[in-house]
Amino acid sequence: MTTTASVSTHILDTSLGRPAQGVTVRLSARAGSGADWRPLGEGTTDADGRCRDLPAPPGDTAQVRLDFAVEPYLAGSAGERGDAFFPEVTATFAVRAGEHYHVPLLLSPFGYSVYRGS
Repeated sequence: MTTTASVSTHILDTSLGRPAQGVTVRLSARAGSGADWRPLGEGTTDADGRCRDLPAPPGDTAQVRLDFAVEPYLAGSAGERGDAFFPEVTATFAVRAGEHYHVPLLLSPFGYSVYRGS
């Protein structure tokens, strides 16, 4: 029996050199490129920048999307930083059943990077 994929994430604020706490992360999935996105759930990053309560995608999932609502965090983390240039970050990636996908977000007020971690 093949198990579903699993997804985890964390956020590091590279401009401050610390985890980004309090960021809402939404998880969606779809069966393929032409299919509709299905919202699966959301969580909030903890003091370690980790979002620990994301659900497992359904077995027919081929693509996953993580939506990071970073604007409130960037606006509140340091008043002198001003408005967020990127109010939200979306990472869409392909998945295979039985594999784990850890997708960290490296965040600063004027840029970001995501990658497949371990």
